[in-house]
Amino acid sequence: MFGQTKAFSGYSVDNLRKAQQFYGEILGIEVSQQEEMPVLHLHIHGGYEVILYEKPNHEPATFTVLNFPVKNIEEVVKTLKSKGVKFESYDWPGFKTDADDIMRGNGPTIAWFTDPAGNILSVIETEK
Repeated sequence: MFGQTKAFSGYSVDNLRKAQQFYGEILGIEVSQQEEMPVLHLHIHGGYEVILYEKPNHEPATFTVLNFPVKNIEEVVKTLKSKGVKFESYDWPGFKTDADDIMRGNGPTIAWFTDPAGNILSVIETEK
């Protein structure tokens, strides 16, 4: 039924203006907003779209809502940190990030951070 349908994903934020600044200026994603609906469109490279909507009783997702594949995770983490992005640090059994806030050697090399609304995002290293 949906095999030929172009689907999209969406999640809530608590402030669309903050989201627009973060996703557009900090992350460098093309964003747009239509006047008739309070929805922020993230235009992801390759023709994908994610929508963000403001929700008064927003609660951040407790799981990763958006993953960004990158070739050099160290470089990307360093650049984002220089822009004020704070990365998550984990120290759980079998799930630990290093001093750079990157998890290595336990599945893909990955680092997690949050948007201004507290939603969890990640950068995940692809083959170099």
